[in-house]
Amino acid sequence: MARRSVPIEEKIESQKEVVSKAKDRYENELDKLEKLVQKRDELRSKELMEAFARSERSFEEVMRFLSGNEVDDE
Repeated sequence: MARRSVPIEEKIESQKEVVSKAKDRYENELDKLEKLVQKRDELRSKELMEAFARSERSFEEVMRFLSGNEVDDE
C-alpha cells in the first residue's frame, strides 16, 4: 500500500491557514490586554484624583513633589 504524498503547495496553503488563525487569536488576546491596561490606568487616575482631593497639599506642592522637588512640611 503506497502512502499518499501531499504536494508541497497543499502543505503551504494548510500552514497559511494555521498561521492566519493563530494571528487572529493573537490579535484578539492583544486587544483584551490593551483594554485591561486601559481600565487599570483609568482606575489609577481616578484613585490619584481622589487622593489629591482628600489631600491638604496645594496643587503647586503636589506638582513640585511629582517633578522631584522636595515639599517643605512647614
